[in-house]
Amino acid sequence: MNESASLVGLWISTTRPKTLFAALSPVVMGGALSVANGPLNLPVWFATLLVAVLIQIGTNFCNDFFDHKQGADTEARQGPLRGLHSGRISLRAMGLATLTCFAGVGLISACLIRHGGMPVLWMAVASIFCGVFYTAGRWSLAYTGLADLFVIIFFGPVAVAGTYYLQFPAEGWPPLSVYVAGLGPGLIATSLLTVNNLRDVDEDTGNDKRTLAVRFGRSFSRNEYAVCMLSALFAPVLAAVIAGRGWASCLVLCLLPLMLKLIKQVRVGSSGAELNPVLGKTGKILLMYAVIFSVTWPLGG
Repeated sequence: MNESASLVGLWISTTRPKTLFAALSPVVMGGALSVANGPLNLPVWFATLLVAVLIQIGTNFCNDFFDHKQGADTEARQGPLRGLHSGRISLRAMGLATLTCFAGVGLISACLIRHGGMPVLWMAVASIFCGVFYTAGRWSLAYTGLADLFVIIFFGPVAVAGTYYLQFPAEGWPPLSVYVAGLGPGLIATSLLTVNNLRDVDEDTGNDKRTLAVRFGRSFSRNEYAVCMLSALFAPVLAAVIAGRGWASCLVLCLLPLMLKLIKQVRVGSSGAELNPVLGKTGKILLMYAVIFSVTWPLGG
């Protein structure tokens, strides 16, 4: 029983729970932005949320699958122990789990296509494609340093605007303020990736994984983390200026002291023991950011 329970725990760990905030937050924010324009269609919103989580988990499983296959996960890795690296989950099982997640995305998206039309199809296809080719092959997003741009776009404006669009598909593309607000969660999600890459820079260098941390060094990544975190605070401000409403969402600025504390930790940390806790704390800030925005934006003002 204990062995079975520990295997379940290993699978849960392999989903990378701390990264799931990056999938949840933009959908929550997209729902809040749409509430300001009309009642929330809850079944559609929950389906959107499930798609986002499945894409994130599928991408994480796919990441482990191809990193293991390409020899990028070695004994030198400093991150938490996960399935393939532990030897208790087979490559075949991880491949099937990845396919199951993306199949789920396809099935739910098929229902959403009936509601939102062809734009939903293109968003689903693009998300699955980027999820697979995030680590598939030496020219993938993660291996060429393009992952940071992908995260900003897909975990930011695409996810937030896509959620908003699905609430009002008859109105066409969302207003500019929705895309601008979406930059916030995208930037904080990129901070999560930056900490991960900073922690793994030595291992990635040895495996020819050319993340931005490998290409430009630790100092660049520390600055990238700070810039992304601080820039995210101004996304609601700019969105409120463009929309002429939603000024209460500027309360996200109260997260500044917490962000500055983490920025300081990233500046002095280099080992896994020092940086692993920052991943969880950055994920919590992303969740707090989304909650504060989602509660305050519909208040208007």
